[in-house]
Amino acid sequence: MNYLKFEEMNLSPETLHAISDMGFEEATPIQSQSIEIIMSGRDVIGQSQTGTGKTAAFGIPLLEKINQYDKRLQAVILCPTRELAIQISEEFRKLLKYRENIKVIPIYGGQPIDRQIIALRKGAQVIIGTPGRVMDHMNRRTLKMETVQLVVLDEADEMLDMGFRDDIETILDKIPTNRQTMLFSATMPKEILELTHRYQKDPEHVMVVHKELTVPSIDQVYFEVKEKIKLDALCRLIDMDNPGLSLIFCNTKKLVDELVEQLQGRGYFAEGLHGDMKQSMRDLVMKKFRNRTIEILVATDVAARGIDVDDIDIVFNYDIPQDEEYYIHRVGRTGRAGKSGRAYTFVVGKEIYKLREIMKLTKAKIFLKKLPSLGDIEENKTRYFVDKIKSIMDEGHLTKYINIVESIITEDYSALDIAAALMKHNLYDADAEELDLDIEPADQSRGSGYRKKGSHDSTEENMARLFITIGKKEKVKPNDIVGAVAGETGIPGRVIGHIDIYEEFTFVDVPKEYVKDIINGMKNKKIKGKKINIERAKKK
Repeated sequence: MNYLKFEEMNLSPETLHAISDMGFEEATPIQSQSIEIIMSGRDVIGQSQTGTGKTAAFGIPLLEKINQYDKRLQAVILCPTRELAIQISEEFRKLLKYRENIKVIPIYGGQPIDRQIIALRKGAQVIIGTPGRVMDHMNRRTLKMETVQLVVLDEADEMLDMGFRDDIETILDKIPTNRQTMLFSATMPKEILELTHRYQKDPEHVMVVHKELTVPSIDQVYFEVKEKIKLDALCRLIDMDNPGLSLIFCNTKKLVDELVEQLQGRGYFAEGLHGDMKQSMRDLVMKKFRNRTIEILVATDVAARGIDVDDIDIVFNYDIPQDEEYYIHRVGRTGRAGKSGRAYTFVVGKEIYKLREIMKLTKAKIFLKKLPSLGDIEENKTRYFVDKIKSIMDEGHLTKYINIVESIITEDYSALDIAAALMKHNLYDADAEELDLDIEPADQSRGSGYRKKGSHDSTEENMARLFITIGKKEKVKPNDIVGAVAGETGIPGRVIGHIDIYEEFTFVDVPKEYVKDIINGMKNKKIKGKKINIERAKKK
């Protein structure tokens, strides 16, 4: 598939400027196919996985079509969870950096509705919301749909899984039929197709087909880190592994420049490579990398396409790639010409979902590891230094240096003292500080690619049972439970397991790794209008 440049899409200078500030060089496959179709006014069915850049695929053309001088509501985006509503809103704000007259408001459960009502009364051209909260505002007449011209259903399959179909249909029935409707979904079950037949007009089907993706036979691991310690984590891994050549991937040109400056400031021989650089400068950087004048190359995916170096020891995914195909291209830069290679990926928070999608589609085993401690690095450096000293002694030709040592010995220093002082001089790092990270490495003998602390491979062993104080008496259904948990906590509905509903209470199975998030997120929340308590179920 051809990747288009944003400059080729007839976008406004303000939008292009904002995209440039965000650091993106070219459109992802779903963006390349969708943006111009949406700009033309056609209805669209976009089939693509999470993490492929679909928010910008509908967000860029939608915001281009908004009339900034008309303060009435013009666009509605429906999505399954508050987390996604916030995420879309944040990306829209970046895209609107140079178009300040367009107001976007996210509305979702878990936030005081009074605050949302005040914001809506001030006017908004775009709202991004979960179906339940949008319905609530419609019933209160704080949202009036008569002027809406653009509608997006994002992660439509997830919304249906959570029981939002009736809400979605009620909302769409209240919006003028001469609207433009865009539907994005990872899968196309029968219910989705029924929605498209009923609510879309001759839609264009845009599909990002996942090719058979294979990953080279290299060691692939990931590290769970906080954003603020990424740089320290990177430096620690470089110090530990001491690679000859390493390639670091960032998602944006801006981050490439920032990271290169930070690495150079710490004494590493690093240079950057991205699309804003002149060809002569790019050629010079590549020449330095090939002849090892620099040992670390920091690059964007686009710039790295011209890299053809066989002896790259480690590839670092400083950012998780936007598209799973990018992951294949990145890690394929190491382990060439029959040599062994390593690929390290940094995962921040809920990016773990994106990494799991990459593992699923590439059938790659990517294992969780703990960052090395300063003790590990010191031990490794010592071992390397001692091996180097032994090699030098085996080579001989040491007469000049023996004479220097003998002259020091005459000053009442022993040979042992001299050797120890030289080792301290070469190995001791007085400025090093230990990072405090609560990370546990995966039990690699079990073969799981994404294990968190305390979890197991077996489905049953990996699940925990929660107790919720609501049941059949309040006419609660499984979809109500899934919708509430996913909507309030941002956890994907698909990971929720078996649900047993009794007269006055309910048991629900969830992955152990999400228990804390769910209990905290559901505190003082309501299901079917009733305030509930949720806790771990007691063992029989």
